[in-house]
Amino acid sequence: MGIKNRLVVMNFLQFFVWGSWLISLGGYLGISLHFTGGQIGGIYATMGIASLFMPGLLGIVADRWVNAERVLGMCHIIGAVLLFWASTATDPTLMYWIMLFNAMAYMPTIALNNTVSYSVLGQKGFDVVKTFPPIRVWGTIGFICAMWVVDLFGWSQSPVQLYISSISAMCLAIYAFTMPACPPAKAQRDGSWISVFGLDAFVLFKQPKMAIFFIFAMLLGAALQITNTFGGQFLQEFKSIQNYADSFAVTHPGVLMSVSQISETLFILSIPFFLRRFGIKKVMLLSIFGWVLRFGLFGLGNPGGGLVLLVLSMIIYGMAFDFFNISGSLFVETEADPKIRASAQGLFMIMTNGLGAFIGGTGSGWVVDHFTSNGVKDWQNIWFVFSGYAMVLGVVFLMVFKYKHAGQESGK
Repeated sequence: MGIKNRLVVMNFLQFFVWGSWLISLGGYLGISLHFTGGQIGGIYATMGIASLFMPGLLGIVADRWVNAERVLGMCHIIGAVLLFWASTATDPTLMYWIMLFNAMAYMPTIALNNTVSYSVLGQKGFDVVKTFPPIRVWGTIGFICAMWVVDLFGWSQSPVQLYISSISAMCLAIYAFTMPACPPAKAQRDGSWISVFGLDAFVLFKQPKMAIFFIFAMLLGAALQITNTFGGQFLQEFKSIQNYADSFAVTHPGVLMSVSQISETLFILSIPFFLRRFGIKKVMLLSIFGWVLRFGLFGLGNPGGGLVLLVLSMIIYGMAFDFFNISGSLFVETEADPKIRASAQGLFMIMTNGLGAFIGGTGSGWVVDHFTSNGVKDWQNIWFVFSGYAMVLGVVFLMVFKYKHAGQESGK
């Protein structure tokens, strides 16, 4: 098997592990185990906590002492054991701690997967910028396939989804150890402990424009966590309504939710055009108001006559996610001084996947609990609150983010 095909397999498995449970676990915890919204939100918020420090810590390990492919493999072994343990847990406190340690093992592997891919392609003489994106797209395909497997086999409300994730994580761990060696760099970078955590990039907060951008990156990261935490459970709970119990959206919520990831792969291709034509401010506004529609259409839709609204919500997700996450990363790349670009990207991840994910997981749990009475959730008002949250973000962002687009390719 050629090296590019080997990396395709690695990227596919990397996100298959995550896709097996990320969207469907909330439904399993809420419907099958009867966890509260706050408990579910807290469990999802563990990914934000882990993203604050674990990618940096293990990045140091891979940079200085241990081959990156070995660190990747060891993380997935630990994750496989923890996911198997999680499949047996029924206590909210125990599940929280298991998933926290699993997040500490898994979240660093996203960056490590990229590190191994870049290193191997570089060793083999490939143009990384040109070669890696078609390989990375198989990660999204792996995520979609995992969602479909769990959904079509009826495991969305079952611990089997965690078995599947555990088995695939162990397979990936073994596979990672067979990849070409990616040894630590011989030269140690000055201030690497600071840079790896993105701390030296905090100088960007001295610029009002960048300070505002990073604050909104955090708040939009919260919006992403909301949909990951409760989107699947929302669809699954229509099963209690007789008119919707046998509808496609209820019997196959994972398949419907996967339209979001399919849309994501398509909107990625449009980012260069939108950045050149409109600039980062308008692109970010499109993302923010995309979240308004994402949540609002959830509130208006249903698996019957409102199915088209749910499908539209899934399609809009691709724009809401990509125009914020990918475009935001490119904006940071063009605005940061070359000496701190890596640290600036680390700071962007901390604000979105760290603080943003924690705020989104915790805050959304409080909202869901507030609109829950006698075990019944008022999903329409829940989604309207989230939509209103995004609307406020959009209006404030429009007023406070000062940026003049000059029509350059970078989006400036």
